[in-house]
Amino acid sequence: MRAVLDANVLFPTILREVLTDLAAAGLFQPLWSDRILDEWRHAAGRLGPDQHSVAGAEVALLRLRFPDACVAGDGQAAIDLDFPDPADRHVVEAALAGGATLIVTANLRDFPQRMMAGLGLRALHPDAFLLDLHREDPAAVARALQDARAKAAGIGGEMTMADMLRRCRLPRLARAVKG
Repeated sequence: MRAVLDANVLFPTILREVLTDLAAAGLFQPLWSDRILDEWRHAAGRLGPDQHSVAGAEVALLRLRFPDACVAGDGQAAIDLDFPDPADRHVVEAALAGGATLIVTANLRDFPQRMMAGLGLRALHPDAFLLDLHREDPAAVARALQDARAKAAGIGGEMTMADMLRRCRLPRLARAVKG
């Protein structure tokens, strides 16, 4: 399964760690475009110039870890569609260029279900996407969550699993891993 990861799921460090660990475990093939990565870097830069540099380094590491993940669209595939936010057209074009069936995004309102279905795509919130992956391979998801929690603790962010999942806005996944 190929899934485009929107900038808003790459920018939060913990969520990105969980998603990329699951991709590395073979549960899905991640895709993004240069523009998506630039949006992530720009969002980090709003937190301060040092965060822009950190994001630049993390983008470089992500490119090394997943060398085939970056796709380039020609800008034509979805050009005639009326998007709620025209600035998100590039995300759909990345999905089409990469042969993805999913877009993982926290901004579902910008990717209307009917429009996406007409393109053979589906937009999913990261909570729903991770819940689907948990149903497929609960052990892999549990490992990815534990690893993300351990990394956060290692940089001074000690928190419970419930707190981490709440912070990442993953309530359904939190219920699934709790029970």
